[in-house]
Amino acid sequence: MRNKKNILFATIALTLISGFTYVISQTKPTTEPKIIQDTVKNVKPTIIPLPDSVFTDKGLKLRPYKKNAHASYYADRFNGKRTANGSRFNNNSYTAAHKKLPFGTRVKVTNEANGKFVIVKITDRGPFVKTREIDLSKRAFMDISKNKGAGAMKVTIETIIE
Repeated sequence: MRNKKNILFATIALTLISGFTYVISQTKPTTEPKIIQDTVKNVKPTIIPLPDSVFTDKGLKLRPYKKNAHASYYADRFNGKRTANGSRFNNNSYTAAHKKLPFGTRVKVTNEANGKFVIVKITDRGPFVKTREIDLSKRAFMDISKNKGAGAMKVTIETIIE
């Protein structure tokens, strides 16, 4: 009789322990959310693009870089690919490729035919055509283009001194 009680007790205890461990294994541990501190400190943007690429150049210190330069724009197949500075290219952003200007340099590119301009950031190297000076993102190019079907235009390039 004693042996039957021990077996019954052991069976009940084993069932309870296995049920308890199953419940514990199914519950996820509660962790406190990580607090991520912002690493950007008091950065004041000097140029804010307004809708339809209306920029202002008031208050900017500009240094002439090149007149009568030929500009083109990136082909759609480069959208999403890595640029030379490591970021992903987006044809809807205001970026450009230049052979010599340092990455992060902001430049004012003015279409000489109509006076429209955009401010872009250099994020890539190129263009790899000898006659071209700068490759603009498609959005930047179309914002200043006189003829939307054109693939190149003459521009004036000025660097922005920060």
